[in-house]
Amino acid sequence: MTNFTLKQLRYFEALAEQQHFGRAAEVCAISQPALSVQIKELEQQTGKALFERGARQVRLTAFGEDFASRVRILLRQADDLGAFAAASRERLAGRFRLGVIPTVAPYLLPGLVPQLSAHFPDIELRLRESQTARLVEELLQGRLDAALVALPVEETSLTETPLFAEDFVLVRPRAEGAHPVPHITELRNMLLLEEGHCLRDQALSFCNRPAGFARDDLDGSSLSTLVQMVGAGLGVTVLPEMAVPLETRMADVTCSAFRGSVPGRTIGMVWRRTNPMTQELLQVAQVVREAARTTCNGARVLHSRSGETL
Repeated sequence: MTNFTLKQLRYFEALAEQQHFGRAAEVCAISQPALSVQIKELEQQTGKALFERGARQVRLTAFGEDFASRVRILLRQADDLGAFAAASRERLAGRFRLGVIPTVAPYLLPGLVPQLSAHFPDIELRLRESQTARLVEELLQGRLDAALVALPVEETSLTETPLFAEDFVLVRPRAEGAHPVPHITELRNMLLLEEGHCLRDQALSFCNRPAGFARDDLDGSSLSTLVQMVGAGLGVTVLPEMAVPLETRMADVTCSAFRGSVPGRTIGMVWRRTNPMTQELLQVAQVVREAARTTCNGARVLHSRSGETL
């Protein structure tokens, strides 16, 4: 009879994702030899090799790929069972894994983390910063409990609740500060985040994708990089209001509100519909709203259902 432990399966999942024993051991907070022993025992129990081992990298075998897909389902069910038990206690406690997109994390988390710790003293908060597609994937696989993203996500198996809305502002070189603000659809030499960032897609959408708009040869990996590129005279960009104080304080740029229809975004929290801790997650959402109200420049807090400004 095969007796896999959840600990072994979590170690296996970490190694499958990291493809490196050292990095996987760090993620699991154990020593590399201890991880190796657990993986070896798991392979002995299955009777087949789960990984191809190279000098610098390990990768799943064909059997390992099939095994991994079943492990993800099992671990997700185990996490939901743990959440069900936690929900029965009517309080949020234990590990809470929260994902945050990169265009929100640096500006919201400094104010949010202390407030979460104060409201939920029994949680062990684990944060994950990544792009929306990856966060949604990890939510569906049970590796995250909730995520803060730009709405809508439009994934039917996830619950979405709006938290706050904010406008985008135009960032130009300081020397252009006295010039009239162009309409959003008239922008040229626009600097964008690299592929995969939802803010890039939003910018292309509200600018109606005019010819010559996107400068693929000058993409940035972060808002900080984009602002510095603007300061160097390479073009213009847009920033969410929450990012303005931090990203422009040391840059030779000027910020202006758009005329006419002002572009913006709605930030919300998403989680699996099957998660039994809906009431506790709604409490977390309310803490995020309060943190946004006090921390994020220009944030307009929203009700969870109506979307009306508080």
